[in-house]
Amino acid sequence: MGGSRAQVNKPHKTRFSSKSSRNIHKISHKDKNRIAKSNRNVTQGARAARLQRSKMLREQKKEALLKEKRASSGSASPPRVILLFPLSASVNVSSLAEDILRLLSADVGGAFSSTVVSSEYKLRATVLHAPHGDLLSCMEMAKVADLIAFVASATEQSTCDYIDSFGSQCLSVFRSLGLPSTVVFIRDLPTELKRRNDAKKIVTSSLTSEFPEDCKFYPADTKDDLHKFMWLFKEQRLTTPHWRNQRPYLIAQKVDMVPDDSSPEKCTLLLTGYMRAHSLSVNQLVHVSGAGDFQLNRIEIMKDSIPLNARKDHNAMDSDDIQDAEIIHSLAPDPSSQEPLLVENVPDPLAGEQTWPTEVEIAEAERNQKQKRLRKRALPRGTSEYQAAWIVDDTDGEDSGVENDGDDDEDDDGMLLDEGESGFPSQEDTNNSDFEEDQASLHLRDSDEETENDSVMMEGDNMTREQIEDEIKKIKEAHAEDEEFPDEVDTPLDVPARKRFAKYRGLKSFRTSSWDPKESLPPEYARIFAFDNFARTQKHVVAKALKVEQEGRDDCAPVGSFARFYIKEVPFHVASKLCAASRTAPIVLCGLLQHESKMSVLHFSIKKHDSYDAPIKSKEELIFNVGFRQFVARPIFSTDNINSDKHKMERFLHAGHFSIASIYAPISFPPLPLIALKSAAGAGTPAVAAVGSLRSIDPDRIILKKIILTGYPQRVSKLKATVRYMFHNPEDVRWFKPVEVWTKCGRRGRVKEPVGTHGAMKCIFNGGLQQHDTVCMSLYKRAYPKWPEHRFPANV
Repeated sequence: MGGSRAQVNKPHKTRFSSKSSRNIHKISHKDKNRIAKSNRNVTQGARAARLQRSKMLREQKKEALLKEKRASSGSASPPRVILLFPLSASVNVSSLAEDILRLLSADVGGAFSSTVVSSEYKLRATVLHAPHGDLLSCMEMAKVADLIAFVASATEQSTCDYIDSFGSQCLSVFRSLGLPSTVVFIRDLPTELKRRNDAKKIVTSSLTSEFPEDCKFYPADTKDDLHKFMWLFKEQRLTTPHWRNQRPYLIAQKVDMVPDDSSPEKCTLLLTGYMRAHSLSVNQLVHVSGAGDFQLNRIEIMKDSIPLNARKDHNAMDSDDIQDAEIIHSLAPDPSSQEPLLVENVPDPLAGEQTWPTEVEIAEAERNQKQKRLRKRALPRGTSEYQAAWIVDDTDGEDSGVENDGDDDEDDDGMLLDEGESGFPSQEDTNNSDFEEDQASLHLRDSDEETENDSVMMEGDNMTREQIEDEIKKIKEAHAEDEEFPDEVDTPLDVPARKRFAKYRGLKSFRTSSWDPKESLPPEYARIFAFDNFARTQKHVVAKALKVEQEGRDDCAPVGSFARFYIKEVPFHVASKLCAASRTAPIVLCGLLQHESKMSVLHFSIKKHDSYDAPIKSKEELIFNVGFRQFVARPIFSTDNINSDKHKMERFLHAGHFSIASIYAPISFPPLPLIALKSAAGAGTPAVAAVGSLRSIDPDRIILKKIILTGYPQRVSKLKATVRYMFHNPEDVRWFKPVEVWTKCGRRGRVKEPVGTHGAMKCIFNGGLQQHDTVCMSLYKRAYPKWPEHRFPANV
């Protein structure tokens, strides 16, 4: 590139005037290192803090796991409970239980359960084998099991034979209760290795979908198979449902009763076993499954008859060892701090009586008296002042005076909607001005005009009662759809509708209309308890129970201790039933938290069980199994409306969706599972009717029973129609006049006036009415559960 000019770098423009002034702003190398080092120290310090915090959290988790392992498998821990459940009737669980007990101990008892200690495995275990076909026993065993071992037989030919109908039903109940750690034992495998592996794969692939993902499958035919499982079971970390860890409980190894000399109908029930989950105070209330809530007379802490470290000639626990066990010390309740057995609130009949008035109340009464004297009232002729004092003033409005005397025939007995709700239909339909406004808004025409769609039905004035009933029945069969409109009821012919449905009222809007939860409560509400803030109360009660356990007080039976509980004032026939039932099923005692013996209104989220086909009607007696507790209740079912404070009552518990079951029952703090049982007509075993969980405790939950009165158009004139068969006399029409009417085809309207003497009425709608349409009127009243006659199953 000849002739090109050489590139000259121009000096960089800077804000400094000279080089010397620029050097002033330069940072020295020493200062740069110091600044960089400080930033590096800040970064390294934050990273070190994060690492230190992570290390601390890991160590805390390790300590918690180690503590949990020592508590579950240490020398002071209670025996682990293994439940052997057969998936089909062909599985022999008794032989498997004997093999496991013989592996752990040489001496095996013949009872339905045995607690043994193994020095080889350094393990104490209680083995339960569930009786096939006994649902109640299987359910009680599943509540207390630390490990459920489902037993399947490999000799079954098809997949459906591995689990029969009873096994499938119990498995669904176990899922509703909350499954603890689970394994599956496979029995009756072939001896040949290849066939054995193939059979195990077939059983595993067939049953994997029925159990949790972490469920393991083990062969259980030989002693070596059980030996491998026991080594794994000893080191396994067992998981239990959350609701079981909230309360202390005990599985009775022995049940006995001591008669009470002072009361022949009462006795003292003795339950002996290991304390589990939490420590139990002698001042605490306890619940015995199926029997009820009781107070403790005393607790005896006894020497463990089968300790894990000591060597004995025989390692199995029997009744003689329990009876002759050495008592270390005894715990007696403190009368000042013992929780009282308060079940129902005792209403005071004089609670509403007027006390001696204060000066402010006297002054206010005098002002009211002066205002009454100044107020002029229209009194009947010849009424004295004394007689006038007994006449109740009409406080509904200032217009209710002599001026409305002419409208008494229409408005005297009218049903009123909620206060403050106005609109279509109007509550003041008797005035001519209102009717003219309705005509203008709806473009009405002369009331005598009729279309070609006039009714061809018979005139009601010339029909007898039998003919009316037959015609109503025919129309019901032609128009009513029970599934789509399940709330329809017939208006009785012999009783006026205003008396038959006197407790019902109309609502302008089910969602937005107001309903006072304290209005017209039944007498049962005076016997129950309510919380101002249930969530705060539950938090306080749980924190208080945790604090008592952490303090390690002297009045508590610690976890893992072998103790005998003396339960006082148990009915004699109830204790006899428990002693007889202890031979086939475990008797469970659980400690109650504060307030859990008091009655209130409990709401459960409930769903009908798939295996139960019979209808379940509201207020039907059911046995509720809520956690460890059992009680008898008569629930009502309702929908769960999210955007409304009112909920519609359901007459039956329908299959396929969840409903809310509301009952009178002792207070229980959620979360807790629910298994609802329905007793058979005879003396058969109760069947599983529904499953669910505890939702809330709220006596103010409004449940409304809805009914629909139906009528049928006789004559239709565009926007107007003459409707009959909804009522049978004109007085009923006037009474229900303020309530809005609607049709199944989507029209809405109001009642204008009665027609004739047989209950026909003239209605105005917001659109053209079809002749085949059905006119409906919705009425509501609040529904409440039924108070149970028997509170606990053992008292029945």
